[in-house]
Amino acid sequence: MRTDGRESDHVEDRRGQRAGMGRMGAGRLGIGGVVIALVASYFLGVDPRLVMGVLGGLEGAVPQAQAPAAPATKPTDADGRFMSVVLADTEDTWNALFREAGSNYAEPRLVLYENEWPTACGAGHAAAGPFYCPADQKIYIDLTFFRALSERHKAPGDFAAAYVIAHEVGHHVQNQLGVMKQVNELRPRLTPQQNNALSVRVELQADCFAGIWAHHAQRSRQILEQGDIEEALRAAAAVGDDTLQRASRGSVVPESFTHGTAEQRARWFRTGFEAGRIASCDTFKARTL
Repeated sequence: MRTDGRESDHVEDRRGQRAGMGRMGAGRLGIGGVVIALVASYFLGVDPRLVMGVLGGLEGAVPQAQAPAAPATKPTDADGRFMSVVLADTEDTWNALFREAGSNYAEPRLVLYENEWPTACGAGHAAAGPFYCPADQKIYIDLTFFRALSERHKAPGDFAAAYVIAHEVGHHVQNQLGVMKQVNELRPRLTPQQNNALSVRVELQADCFAGIWAHHAQRSRQILEQGDIEEALRAAAAVGDDTLQRASRGSVVPESFTHGTAEQRARWFRTGFEAGRIASCDTFKARTL
């Protein structure tokens, strides 16, 4: 991926900082990094969503009290600046698409942290992987996740990392479009299994939105290099529910899926990339995922 684009003004580099942690909230939306939670669920009988503090994958989040932190800085290292360039590129794409639709896009903020950090959705932990908090409209990432994605999940590459950011931005787009509000209104009337199935549709739409970003970024700014899309597809497949469950326990439990299979995640990313249209990402009306 070309990295000579502008850097975003919405990146908070909190690495190396420590802050008091508020009580746990709800409503975080993460792409992966759930291996620890899955192991706990299958070997200790604990709901992985409780381990991660996600409580359903997509719920209304109530802002939590946070202890004051030192002022954020802009990243100056190569990895942090890469995150900033990708975020800026998503800003350019979604600002243009929202303008075309006669609306305004509120740009999210990206927080880089280490180990744990207080959020409006509760304590953010590196073990839960990257996640989006609707309550403060921020994306939280501990960059060690990308080392695990490369080494443990065999999905290396800069565009694999870019896909992760674009997926979390996809959750922010859902928030902007009112998708989260509609989903939250449905959840109380659903069974646990139906809630899991709904979470899958939410996550696959975010994958599709990540593909939309790649489509328009390439068409407008020619950011892609040879092999980039393959890197994104490998990353999407690496964090599929079936891939993670098979790795942790040797078998899969489809009714417990909350993010979609490896094949589904890769296919919906490709759908967004090939179509480039929000209407093509309506996973909620799709008969086949």
